[in-house]
Amino acid sequence: MFCPEPVFRTKIAIEKMQVGEILTVRADDPAAEDDISRWVNRNGHKLLSLKKNDNIIEFSIKKVK
Repeated sequence: MFCPEPVFRTKIAIEKMQVGEILTVRADDPAAEDDISRWVNRNGHKLLSLKKNDNIIEFSIKKVK
């Protein structure tokens, strides 16, 4: 999936979660690293970790609000 799809799907998943829950997102679009990181910060959530393994980027996001 190419952007904005990873951000869009992350947004939908976060909306279904309770505050304090953690979402793991895996993306293979290089643009997702910046796009999802910015979306998380802009929306007041917390990026717990970002890992890269070959062409896969894995985010751990905590829902804050």
